[in-house]
Amino acid sequence: MAIDWIGFAYAALLMLGGFMGFSRKGSIVSLAAGLTFGLLAAYGALRVSYNPRDIKISLIAAVCLSVVMGMRYLRSRKIMPAGIVAAISISMILKLLINLF
Repeated sequence: MAIDWIGFAYAALLMLGGFMGFSRKGSIVSLAAGLTFGLLAAYGALRVSYNPRDIKISLIAAVCLSVVMGMRYLRSRKIMPAGIVAAISISMILKLLINLF
């Protein structure tokens, strides 16, 4: 069993980002979204660790975040946090698809 360290790091980054948004701006939505998507990504990383071809959960979390945060970036043109989360999510999608083949 190969542990998906990149997937777990991605999940931790999402949770940390949600906590940072809450602690700096008081955003409950940021905290809830960060924890929700972070836990979803962590569960996906756990599934990928057991079966490298089981990428559905991780892929769903990364695609949702890349679309939502990509749209926020295009609207606001702010790199932090929308642009960074969109870029990292797109990188995660590419990592999952490359490992699939």
